[in-house]
Amino acid sequence: MSEVKHIKAPFDKEVVKTLKAGDNVLITGTLIVARDAAHKAITEALARGVKLPVDFTNETIYYMGPTPAKPGQAVGSAGPTTSGRMDKYTKTMIEVGKISGMIGKGYRSKEVIDSMIKNCVVYMVAIGGAGALISQSIKKYEILAYPELGPEALARITVENFPAIIAIDSQGNNFYKVGQALYKKI
Repeated sequence: MSEVKHIKAPFDKEVVKTLKAGDNVLITGTLIVARDAAHKAITEALARGVKLPVDFTNETIYYMGPTPAKPGQAVGSAGPTTSGRMDKYTKTMIEVGKISGMIGKGYRSKEVIDSMIKNCVVYMVAIGGAGALISQSIKKYEILAYPELGPEALARITVENFPAIIAIDSQGNNFYKVGQALYKKI
């Protein structure tokens, strides 16, 4: 198991280059939250030439739809959404939005991975089913745009020691493939 890396978010491409597939990271700082509906609204706004409500440069987008917060919490359960659902929007977010990272769960398409390599972007995974645990690292939740989308609104979260694993690094090394290869040898 690799040493845990502590990273501050947002982070730039120099930090992205240091992250390798399989690295365990703890993120402190801010992340942008967006799921399917927010991604659709963002890419439609870009297509119309409308100014975005957020400068996405060097931001990391967490694919999450929170449940309502209990007293004393910033959010309720905050687990990752399946990343492949965002793939049709991701190339735009990487190439036009200039994001540095994404957090979700599951595989990514070849087109997304190719864009990640070309633009020095990292894909991290959070553990599906651990939303209650993950929510403990979220200190603040703030809606930035599209409040009519409810839990799919565009938001910013402030996190402290948010746990993630580098699934695909900026060189295209894919931890899913590496991990599965070990078992194919048995």
